[in-house]
Amino acid sequence: MPCIEEMAMRFDLLTIFPEFFQGPLDHGIIRRAREAGIIHVHVQDLREFTKDRHRTVDDRPFGGGEGMVLKPEPLFEAVESLLGRSLGDASTPHAPDPHTAIVLMSAAGKLFHQGMARRYSQLRRIILICGRYEGVDERVAEHLATEEVSIGDFVLSGGELPAMLVMDAVVRLLPGALGNEASSQNESFSASFSAVKPSSAVVREPTGARGTLLDFPHYTRPADYRGWKVPEILVGGNHAEVTKWRQHKAMEKTRRNRPDLLSQE
Repeated sequence: MPCIEEMAMRFDLLTIFPEFFQGPLDHGIIRRAREAGIIHVHVQDLREFTKDRHRTVDDRPFGGGEGMVLKPEPLFEAVESLLGRSLGDASTPHAPDPHTAIVLMSAAGKLFHQGMARRYSQLRRIILICGRYEGVDERVAEHLATEEVSIGDFVLSGGELPAMLVMDAVVRLLPGALGNEASSQNESFSASFSAVKPSSAVVREPTGARGTLLDFPHYTRPADYRGWKVPEILVGGNHAEVTKWRQHKAMEKTRRNRPDLLSQE
């Protein structure tokens, strides 16, 4: 028979603040699910995958701007270490494991909902990347994460709290986690409880309010990482063109990830 850890659904929490999870993991449904062998949780310190004596995980963004951006190298290498395999580069893109989700917690991601929690509960493993600072190098969102996820239209200091919310929503759907299986089937957002209403929303261009758009993509050093290069416009020094590019990419990402932000009832 397989051991408990092989049967358990695995969660990996990738963070620069591993001590953050000492409390949340030791209470309630998550604690009981761990003790019962329903889930296995591993907290990974991102700084273990840095190569300088200061254990640097961030850098200034290309194109200028406030704040710092998480670098791609430690994130890619940490996930590769967790998976036990290489994820390739631009010339040899990897095929994602259909049983594993690599989720970047991001204010610019798709809005998390109960249907997504149900889908995650069918997986064997979820790696939750907890962003920090001004953002994460866009190559992480495009070539490492299988999904970029937000928990709402607000900004937090980091992805640790959102990661715990996602984890809690998923764990309570796992068989045996609640004790009474009907508890997760007869509540808000469950398939049997929610009424599906047709939407009358009409997509239209925003009228200029910056808040209607998601953030634009961020990039930091190195300029060429595994063959994925920072867009030339960000290193050219033309600030007017950088501004135009960022506006275009913000609109593009909003249409892709959150088209509802461009809609009006």
